[in-house]
Amino acid sequence: MYDRLKGFRDFYPEEMAARREIIDTVEEACRRYGFRETASPHLERAEMWTDKSGEDIVEELYAFEDKGDRHVTLTPELTPTVARMVAAKQQELSKPIKWFSTRPFWRYEQVQQGRFREFYQTNIDIFGTDDPRADAEVIALGAQLLVDLGLDADDFEFRVSHRDILGAVLRSFDADVDVREAVRAVDKSDKLDENEYYDLLVDAGLSYEQAATFDERLSATTVETLDELAAFAGTEAARDAIDNLVAVLDAVEEFGASEYCELSLETARGFDYYTGVVFECFDATGEVSRSVFGGGRYDDLIESFGGESTPAVGFAPGYATLPLLLERAGVAPEESLSTDYYVLQVGDTESEAASVTRELRAQGYVVETDISDRSFGAQLGYADSINAETVVIVGENDLADGNYTLRDMETGDQETVPVSEFPE
Repeated sequence: MYDRLKGFRDFYPEEMAARREIIDTVEEACRRYGFRETASPHLERAEMWTDKSGEDIVEELYAFEDKGDRHVTLTPELTPTVARMVAAKQQELSKPIKWFSTRPFWRYEQVQQGRFREFYQTNIDIFGTDDPRADAEVIALGAQLLVDLGLDADDFEFRVSHRDILGAVLRSFDADVDVREAVRAVDKSDKLDENEYYDLLVDAGLSYEQAATFDERLSATTVETLDELAAFAGTEAARDAIDNLVAVLDAVEEFGASEYCELSLETARGFDYYTGVVFECFDATGEVSRSVFGGGRYDDLIESFGGESTPAVGFAPGYATLPLLLERAGVAPEESLSTDYYVLQVGDTESEAASVTRELRAQGYVVETDISDRSFGAQLGYADSINAETVVIVGENDLADGNYTLRDMETGDQETVPVSEFPE
C-alpha cells in the first residue's frame, strides 16, 4: 500500500458530489455576469515566477528540469499564465476581456487549516478597463456567488482597501521607507500583536513613533476620515487613490453589494503585483480565522509579460477555505449520492431492464441497473446505498401481465404500472 502525499487530498463520490455543487454554483454565477471559461496548461516555464520574485521562490514551487532541459514548474497560481494568454492575443481580443477558469494549483508550503499543497480555485478576471465599475463588478460577483451558495450579510464581509493609499501615506513620512516591505507588514498585521507589527514597520524604515502614527491613520472608515487622510498625506497621488476607492465603493452600492462591504485600509494583500483597489472576504463571525478569498487590481502585470499596458482586476475563490465558511454557516451541500432510478431485475429480464434503463437515461435521469448478477435483496440494498429515489422492478411475473412495479424508496410504497404507460 502507498501512502497519500502530505498536502494532497482524495475526494470520494459523496465528498465530490458536494464539492461539485459548490463549483457549479460559483461557475454559474460567473456565466450570469458574462464571464467566459478558459483553460490553460498545468505546467509552465519556471522563469514566469523566478524572473519576478527571484530564485528563492523555487523553494515554494514544484519545479524541475524536463527532458528538454527546460526549467518548468507546476503552476502555483494562474495570474502569470492568464497574463501570458492575454499578451499573446492582445490585438484579437474584444475588451473588456472577462474570463474565469477552475483548475488545480501546487505550492510546496506548510500544510494547515484551509491550506494544502495541491488546491483548486476559480480565477475570475477582467482585462482592458480601469473603470471603477470593473472593480465593483468583481466584488459584486464575489458577493453574489456567496449568496447563491446560501450565505447572507451576517455570514461574510468584504474588507476593501487601496494599495496606492498605503503607499502615498508611507511616502509622506520623513523617512527612507521600503514601501513594499511596509505593505507586507500591513498584510500580516491581523496575525501579529502591536509590538511585532510595529517592529516590521520599523524594519521597513519608519521610526517607532511614525509606525504608531501610520497605524492610527489606517483606522479611517468613512469618506470624511479618508479626506483627512488625504490631507495628512498631502499628495496628488493620495487624493487620486482615495477618489478611486470612493468611486469603486459608490459603484459597489449601485450593483447592490454595499451591505457586504466595509472600508478597511488594514487590508493590503501580500502579492507585489497589486496596484489599486484590493479586497478580502472574511467570515463575519471570525470562526474561520483566515481569509476565505481575496483579489484586487493589477494593472502592470500584462505589460511585464511583454504585452501592451492593460488594466486588470480579479479574484479567486478557493475550494479549501470556501467550504469552511459554508460549513460554519450550516449551508454546506450534503455529502451524499443522488440517483433517480434503480432498475431492478427479477428472473430472466435482462433485455427488458436494459431497455427501461436506456429510456430513462435518454430522458436525462440518473439511472443504474444490476451489472453484477445480484439477488433481489442485494439489488435493493445497493439501490438504498446509492440513494435511489425510485426502484423499477422488472420481474418475470409482472411482465407476463404487462406491468412494472415501482417502489418509492423513502416511503416503501409500491405501485404497479402498465409497461405501455412507463416511463411517460
